[in-house]
Amino acid sequence: MLTLLFYLGEIPYTVTCERVREIVPMVSLTPVSHAPDYFAGFFNYRGRLVPVIDLRRLIQQTPCRIRFSTRIVLSRYAGGDEPDALLGLMAERVTDTLRRPASDFKSPALRLEHAPYLGRVFLEEGRMIHHIDLDRLPDCLGFLPSDQESRPGGSPS
Repeated sequence: MLTLLFYLGEIPYTVTCERVREIVPMVSLTPVSHAPDYFAGFFNYRGRLVPVIDLRRLIQQTPCRIRFSTRIVLSRYAGGDEPDALLGLMAERVTDTLRRPASDFKSPALRLEHAPYLGRVFLEEGRMIHHIDLDRLPDCLGFLPSDQESRPGGSPS
């Protein structure tokens, strides 16, 4: 499995590359009043408004540091009327990929009710690396249109 490696502070994380559409440099974001603090804002990506979350603020309650290597990772998710909706993930030191067999990823033996997207972990050169499950992340945010809402009988928008 090919994963994208990045950091939030000094802690390494990965996401599956098959869900990553593109990695873009930090751009100016348009904030939204009354949004959760981890919602960094929107930006225009080729004519589409893309919501961006600050992963470090979401996971560690501290904003991402803006560095030369801070990036927005554009990931695909099924949401609302768009089968290929985009979500921007702001992360620090987005610099590398790792190829690991899926069997290397182990359950941390913790149940994280409020963060089910923090799933499996693996060891690399003596350090533990967390893997963020991009299938679970959008539903945990609470402000993105869900795939359920676009189906007949789903919640109104």
